[in-house]
Amino acid sequence: MEFTADPAEGKRVYDLDRAHVFHSWSAQGALNPMVIAAAEGSYFWDYDGNKFLDFSSQLVNVNIGHQHPKVVKAIQDQAAKLSTIAPQHANAARGAAAQLITGLVADNMNKVFFTNGGADAVENAIRMARIHTHKHKVLSFYRSYHGNTGAAIAATGDPRRWPNEYASQHVHFFGPYLYRSAFWAASEEQESERALQHLEQVIQFEGPSTIGAILIESVVGTAGVLVPPAGYLAGLRAICDKHGIVMIADETMSGFGRTGAWFAFQNWDVKPDLIVFAKGSNSGYVPVGGVIISDEIAATFDTRVFPGGLTYSGHPLAAASIVGSITAMKEEGIVENAASIGKNILGPGLRALQEKHPVIGEARGLGVFWALDLVTNRETREPLAPYGGTSPAMNELIAESKKRGLMPFANFNRMHVVPPCTVTEAEAKDGLAILDEVFTVIDKHYVG
Repeated sequence: MEFTADPAEGKRVYDLDRAHVFHSWSAQGALNPMVIAAAEGSYFWDYDGNKFLDFSSQLVNVNIGHQHPKVVKAIQDQAAKLSTIAPQHANAARGAAAQLITGLVADNMNKVFFTNGGADAVENAIRMARIHTHKHKVLSFYRSYHGNTGAAIAATGDPRRWPNEYASQHVHFFGPYLYRSAFWAASEEQESERALQHLEQVIQFEGPSTIGAILIESVVGTAGVLVPPAGYLAGLRAICDKHGIVMIADETMSGFGRTGAWFAFQNWDVKPDLIVFAKGSNSGYVPVGGVIISDEIAATFDTRVFPGGLTYSGHPLAAASIVGSITAMKEEGIVENAASIGKNILGPGLRALQEKHPVIGEARGLGVFWALDLVTNRETREPLAPYGGTSPAMNELIAESKKRGLMPFANFNRMHVVPPCTVTEAEAKDGLAILDEVFTVIDKHYVG
């Protein structure tokens, strides 16, 4: 698309924002938000006319790309037909969305509870698990993010949990992370085995009869794009079965094509009991999330009231956007494209950057879901920024990327490479070329 710069309008929008909008996760006085004017495909523009290749997919949610015409049309058509209706009534869009979603998973999962996003989907998955098992504790990774509502933020492992710990009965444990192993492992096989032994020990000390659910991101997202080693998810599934624990797969970030499969857990042929989804289901075009429920857990509420609900559960516009998105992803081979880009372009390209630039300690990922673990010393693996914080080096990394027209996703000492699932080979190569230039600048921070 062609975009005409309009700095005056940009200033008006900026001033309006700073006067009246309260931003998330921020000290308000120091904010200087980028003002976005338009977007299309893998790109967006600011009002000064600067064009950015979106290697963040915003919050790793714009899987189908910006302004996909089929999804936009689905929303427009639904708005003309039925814009909203209370959730106690059936509507065609919600039924169609649920049917499409359950068609992507196992035969024993036939019901969907719709929410407004990933956090409240996690809340309701936890609620279902606790009621189904009559057990109250929830185990989750230290390296995790599950949302910013009561139980979801308590289940979260990262530092955003610390000022928000009001929900109770949450226990954290270490998941597999070979590059920074908590288990002194020397191979993926060892890491998987020892991480599972650690989990089993935590369960024993917490009491199996008290644990209702184990909640994990199938591939950990914000906390590092941590791809589980072979055997880990299967082992976790076996532990859940052994102790009567519900396995909840949080696929908010990793689902709907992000790893080159519809859901990340499908890379290992494992079946959770509950699946949380949101972001990629419609790329955030309308706020939505949900829980895919196993038949066994759904049956718990055949005669027992489920004590949860939301005014906008299964909102027609959101449901229509899911139908439009899944349909387009199937018709256009978008999940297959994500797998191909990861295997043939991003994977080899990022590993080549790792070989070239000493500040890149490890490149890891699947599909269009990658992270670069950045270090000042490869021997000690000293992070380029501290846990829970940033550093001048990371700030420079972000600034140099934007200067060259690439929008990065950075967290602590990591840069995540997460373009839309629709990204083309040419766009992915352009992004890699920009990263090569950026890391040529950033390598000066390496002291090893």
